[in-house]
Amino acid sequence: MCPPSFSITAFTRFLKLAQNTPPPSNAHTLTKCHVCFCFSRQARIKTAKRRVVMASLYLGTGQLEQELVDCMEEALVRSQDSAHTPDLRVSILLDYTRGSRGQVNSRTMLLPLLQRFTSQMRVSLYHTPDLRGLLRLLVPQRFNETIGVQHIKAYLFDDSIIISGANLSDSYFTNRQDRYVLLENCREVADFFSELVDAVGDVSLQLQPDDSVTMMEGMVHPYKGNRQDFSAVARKRIMEVLNTAQIRQQLSGRSEDSEDEGMSEGEEDTWVFPLVQMKPLGIQVDEQVTQRLLTDAGPDSTVFLTSGYFNLTRTYMRMVLGAGASYRILTASPEVNGFFGAKGVAGAIPAAYIHIARQFYKQVCQLGQQDRVHLHEYQRPQWTFHAKGLWYYLQGQDRPCLTLIGSPNFGYRSVHRDLEAQIAIVTENEELQAQLQEEQEVLYQSSTEVSTSTFERPDRHVKLWVKLVTPLIKNFF
Repeated sequence: MCPPSFSITAFTRFLKLAQNTPPPSNAHTLTKCHVCFCFSRQARIKTAKRRVVMASLYLGTGQLEQELVDCMEEALVRSQDSAHTPDLRVSILLDYTRGSRGQVNSRTMLLPLLQRFTSQMRVSLYHTPDLRGLLRLLVPQRFNETIGVQHIKAYLFDDSIIISGANLSDSYFTNRQDRYVLLENCREVADFFSELVDAVGDVSLQLQPDDSVTMMEGMVHPYKGNRQDFSAVARKRIMEVLNTAQIRQQLSGRSEDSEDEGMSEGEEDTWVFPLVQMKPLGIQVDEQVTQRLLTDAGPDSTVFLTSGYFNLTRTYMRMVLGAGASYRILTASPEVNGFFGAKGVAGAIPAAYIHIARQFYKQVCQLGQQDRVHLHEYQRPQWTFHAKGLWYYLQGQDRPCLTLIGSPNFGYRSVHRDLEAQIAIVTENEELQAQLQEEQEVLYQSSTEVSTSTFERPDRHVKLWVKLVTPLIKNFF
């Protein structure tokens, strides 16, 4: 339980206790980046001098995505035209299954760049080790990503980085609601995510100029090689990044202590903790930290939690229902669910989420927790909802002191199947707290609170077959 005296300093200590969590970095500048998401990335790609590193589920194939590719081409041409040896390097990490879907796909979008700038360009396609053998042959292309994907969303330009839940797709540039945070000139965090993307890239399939894929020498193939061998090699490579970050931060801390001896304490007011979750590879830092946060949330604290796909794991659900903190949970209404109106079986997914939400709300009511746990639905005409994360408020505070932002959805897939990463931002900075509060308010202002009558409406009716199938498939979406 979280005592009333629980402070920001205690928060930083608590987060550092999580096994293998890279120590925090001080954030120089953090700003929200929503409407300008596309244009900010384009501008930063054009001005990048050393590195452009982008991790996403996939790259879309529309006009806006092509403009993003054109920006990369412009930056690479500029670097080659410079008087010195080209320094700019571009590294793209995508999911293999999602990035290879269809005749025109992420791979075909990037091939011209790879063919022209082979020495400066790297495209890595992560393939889950769980999609193999007969399963890989039988699962249709449209559904093979349900087995597991590369889900990290990080966009890095020299020493600045955007952490988000958004993919490189036109809808996120226009009318798909997500969250974005820009860490300006924050080299420690940028270096960490650059090295993390490199590590995942090393154990991924490498796209070649002829559209074939190969593995790096010494690496185990994700679906042709032994499953345990792949996971062991991948875990070792990625843990090198986490462990190196810890050592680097410890050495940096000792150096700063000796240099700053005699200076007043408490000058830093914001800390950034990278959190990584890769359960298929035996890495579960984010899960540990999230569980600790939900467990220690005290009766006088408040948690605003949002997920575009509300499907909490049993453990998270048990912690929310059994904790003392007040919760306001925001999820997508059926109309703003990304699968609303989809053809075939996918079109029933919003109804499955209605069923899951109804079961959760029923438990809240049965436990008499309606005054403590509130469920909200995001509603906005012509938009879809994809935001995820949480905001944590200490006792008596009207602004959050902590937020989680990144790719995890708090569901089974995020914890057990996919590669995920997010950051925990802990801050005492009043200006930043105000920005986080404004972000939270904007999202929740476009929502309505769920009640028993919500599920009695005709548009919330769930067909019997969906109710029967949902328990069987809920761990895949």
